[in-house]
Amino acid sequence: MEMNQLGAKAFAVVRNNKVAVIVGILVIAAAVLYQFKGWVIAATVDGQPITRFRVIQLLEKKSGKQALDSIVTQTLIQNEAAAKGITVTSDDIDQEVKKNEANIAAQGGTLVAALEQSGMTMEDLREQIKIQKELEKIIADKIQVSDQEVEQYITDNKVTLPKGSETDARNQIREQLKQQKLSQAASQLIQDLKAKAKINYYISY
Repeated sequence: MEMNQLGAKAFAVVRNNKVAVIVGILVIAAAVLYQFKGWVIAATVDGQPITRFRVIQLLEKKSGKQALDSIVTQTLIQNEAAAKGITVTSDDIDQEVKKNEANIAAQGGTLVAALEQSGMTMEDLREQIKIQKELEKIIADKIQVSDQEVEQYITDNKVTLPKGSETDARNQIREQLKQQKLSQAASQLIQDLKAKAKINYYISY
């Protein structure tokens, strides 16, 4: 009889311990879910949850194809840069960030405000600059602008250079021609990279 009572007590202790462990796990899980509820729930309206999955579905429906194509293009550029041993340093990126800051400041704004308005972070901007610099280095030999091309542009378009600022005007024209070449060469490069890459799409937008 005593053995049966001892067994019953031991069983009760084990059962209570299991219950306590399960309750503890549930409490911890609830705390974690509450702490990181933003991973699942984007918002609530009168207590009704709006899931992040629903938000993502809407975003994909509106701009999924564009976003995916952008990521594919960035990946192709990064892979090509790596294959050619091309690197972009932090100093390269810092210099470009400073240029952006100066350009925006000249228009009476700030880089921080511009990023907020665009929904970007500084990290996003630096990554964007890195990819752009990689692209420029890949096609560097195709975007050079000669003095002859600058003069030809001035002649063809009958440009009157402002007296005393001829050099600055020529530099602006050179940069304009460079950007035109960059756009054309970048478009051709991406087209070529996509043609030779093995890209499998598992979703259709």
